[in-house]
Amino acid sequence: MKKIVLFLSLIATTSVFAQNSELYWLNDFETAKEISKDAKKPILMYFTGSDWCAPCIMLEEDFFSTIRFKELSKRLILLKVDIPRRMDVISEEQLKANKKLLAKYNKEGGFPNIIALNHKGKLLGKQGSYSASLRDPARYFSFVTMIIENY
Repeated sequence: MKKIVLFLSLIATTSVFAQNSELYWLNDFETAKEISKDAKKPILMYFTGSDWCAPCIMLEEDFFSTIRFKELSKRLILLKVDIPRRMDVISEEQLKANKKLLAKYNKEGGFPNIIALNHKGKLLGKQGSYSASLRDPARYFSFVTMIIENY
């Protein structure tokens, strides 16, 4: 009986951690704006090249995958704008929508790049580039914290 209770406790604990370990990224800007308005939270738009940008992949590991960011993300609406090179990563329609956002909010075309917006799409701030050699996400944490505190 003790083994069964222990096993069930382990499953329950694992499922709670599994649910909390994933970030909820939107991919539709209009939906993000609506949710942002209703929730009274800023939008954090993340420009990435998921299948070719080495600094983007490192930023995912060093920043977005951390427990600290996952806690901060509860106070944000997350919007991922992926510009992959492979055509099987996202749909053509999604790529077209992402390129429109790229042209409007990331004119320099820098990757990775995070941009904070209000529910109307007004720019609140941005933080670009990530050093593959330093791998220090401190300025990203500072940026996100500042956006949350000032929203």
